[in-house]
Amino acid sequence: GRWTRTDSEGAYVIEIKSASTDGKLDARYFNPNPIKVGGAEWQKKNNILVVVVELRDVNYPGSTYTLNFIPSENRMTGNYYQAVEGANFDVEFVRVR
Repeated sequence: GRWTRTDSEGAYVIEIKSASTDGKLDARYFNPNPIKVGGAEWQKKNNILVVVVELRDVNYPGSTYTLNFIPSENRMTGNYYQAVEGANFDVEFVRVR
C-alpha cells in the first residue's frame, strides 16, 4: 500500500508494491518525485513487524527508514536516518486510503 509521512502534507510517500516470504519488499519512495530505493525488507522483532527502507540516490546516500508497523492504528512509526546530515528523526507514516 501507500504510506504518507504525517509531517509532510503528502510529499513523502513509501509505496510497498509487494512483500515476499523471505523478507524482501518491492518498495518505492517519493519526495515528492521518485527517489531510488537501494533495498527494502521486513522482519519480525519481538512480535513487531519492522520495515526497513534504504534510499540510494543523489542527496540520499544510504538514508534509511526503520519503521514499526502498528496494525491496530494502521500506521508505521520509527526513525529516519538522514545520511548527509548524519542526523536521526522520529517519523510516522499512515496508510493512504
